[in-house]
Amino acid sequence: MNKNIKVIIPAYNEEASIGKVIAEIPDIVSEIIVVNNNSTDSTAAVAEKAGATVLFQPKAGYGNACLKGMEYISDKDKKPEIVVFLDGDYSDYPSELTKIVAPILEDNLDFVVGARVKELREVGAMTFPQRFGNVLATKLMTLFFNSKFTDLGPFRAIKYEKLLALNMQDKTYGWTVEMQLKVLKKNFTYTEVPVNYKNRIGVSKVSGTVKGAIFAGVKILSWIFKYSFKK
Repeated sequence: MNKNIKVIIPAYNEEASIGKVIAEIPDIVSEIIVVNNNSTDSTAAVAEKAGATVLFQPKAGYGNACLKGMEYISDKDKKPEIVVFLDGDYSDYPSELTKIVAPILEDNLDFVVGARVKELREVGAMTFPQRFGNVLATKLMTLFFNSKFTDLGPFRAIKYEKLLALNMQDKTYGWTVEMQLKVLKKNFTYTEVPVNYKNRIGVSKVSGTVKGAIFAGVKILSWIFKYSFKK
């Protein structure tokens, strides 16, 4: 498996988890890029010590962090074939990255989402707002776009050339659904791979607060309705 695979990890105050995440990423990855999203703790120092390339993005927002990682990759002479996005909270199992990229490497698909299916989820790993939001968003995507997605999971892989073609724009919580909607609109090939999911280390910045959960829900729904009426 001699492919150039880069991982982008947005991270805000993940000093207790980021080292564990980096340590469990398989050796098939050529570079691990941690985007320190204005953390007030030692996230950057821990990530750097663990061997990651650390970037700084002072603008708050999940999408802003992902876009910073993409900007870094675009400035390099040698571009990756695949980009993997992974959260820094240790809720996913980084070792399952090989499962995430397999459909791209073996079946030449464009995009893969790690689906946090119920039977592989630790009790309490997804809050009610997360579960409800996932069901609502994916049902609407099925209704409007005949989508086969069942989850908006953050653990995902995409061919680099296809990622560029999506022209990603969302700077906050709408990043994941924007990507999936654009994959559907452009008729890229895709699939989901069931992944294990456990309780994160620390408190979620999105689902852990009422404000975060509401804002994320509004962003996700706004992207869906925007694209449902877009020609």
